[in-house]
Amino acid sequence: MQRVAVYPGTFDPVTLGHVDVIQRGATLFDRLLVAVAINTAKQSLFPVQDRIRFLEQQTCAMEKVEVWAMNGLLVDFAREQNAGFILRGLRAISDFENEFQMAAMNHRLNAEVETVFLMSGESTTFISSRLIKEIASMGGDVSPFVPPWVVPELHQRLQQKTAHPPGSHPHRIECP
Repeated sequence: MQRVAVYPGTFDPVTLGHVDVIQRGATLFDRLLVAVAINTAKQSLFPVQDRIRFLEQQTCAMEKVEVWAMNGLLVDFAREQNAGFILRGLRAISDFENEFQMAAMNHRLNAEVETVFLMSGESTTFISSRLIKEIASMGGDVSPFVPPWVVPELHQRLQQKTAHPPGSHPHRIECP
């Protein structure tokens, strides 16, 4: 019986923290399905096709890893793919409460699927997609935190999004 795991996320954009979990997860399971969530409640910077492309580019040499788009409940996707495990990464203790709650709910929805947590590697505990986008939007160097091909696309996407960033045009206030 194959050990199949799903590693879900929005991956907006993929970070070296995600890559670390994928590489380590691929050693634990016979197949690792990286499931790019299509979450209409979240406004993603990158469309799902770009996020999938970034991940496929990163994982193309990893035989056990497949990249999928996922819409709907994670446990339904796991059932459809005959996956018995959900893989999640934990960066800090602050992640645990939310992850624990999601794991409990997923187990309640499908008791045949177990959630497995991997602690982030020491060098990636502070990396998050949200921080990457914030740093890049302010002109900071994010190259140490994401795969190299993500950097130019991230800057391009942010430039498109903010043609006139706040504070770029000084406003003169008339004093009475």
